[in-house]
Amino acid sequence: MNWFENIRWPEITKATNDTLTMLGVTMVFTVIIGLIVGIVLFLTSSGQMLQNRIVYSILSFIVNILRSIPFIILMILIMPMTKMLVGQSWGVKGAIPPLIVAAAPFFARLVEASLREVDRGVIEAAQAMGASRWRIIWSVLLRESRTGLLAAITITAVTLVGYTAMSGVIGGGGLGDLAIRYGYQGYKLDLMLVTVAILIIMVQILQMVGDALVRRFSRK
Repeated sequence: MNWFENIRWPEITKATNDTLTMLGVTMVFTVIIGLIVGIVLFLTSSGQMLQNRIVYSILSFIVNILRSIPFIILMILIMPMTKMLVGQSWGVKGAIPPLIVAAAPFFARLVEASLREVDRGVIEAAQAMGASRWRIIWSVLLRESRTGLLAAITITAVTLVGYTAMSGVIGGGGLGDLAIRYGYQGYKLDLMLVTVAILIIMVQILQMVGDALVRRFSRK
């Protein structure tokens, strides 16, 4: 028996490229949106420069709701919005909006947690020297928390690999779609094993690169 008789490498290559496209585009928007939301959550929390209980409570509530919805259900719930934004609710383009909606709140919480690790004395020292709020955010908060932020980006990227695979359940494209439609539903075990192996390799590479960057920017 030929265990790899169902493998079509051009299809595997295309599915891999689709997954990388979803991952890359989603990460760009996730980092931008999540960083902004995470900074606002931190600054408006109790005891911080822009302390505002109402803003923090509302934003925190929205983030918690989005984080609590299982990804597959979230994809289905926002299908109308996805179709309005990108013109379709399936394929690579249709998977990107729900991926961003799922990942950005997750990343925002990691950003907030990373910023809370910054020594409060450093922030107070910058305020005492008359630094503007923007300078404190850019030169103190983000700079001092960069290793935590890099770790957060790595965790989010690894999580997104799993999300891209789950998007295949409703025709999201990529390796997940290939594994489910042709591997599982088509009873092609060899195809499913190859796609899983590629996903595992992606995760390992992302984790190794992320860990290397964290070590590179960590204080000696």
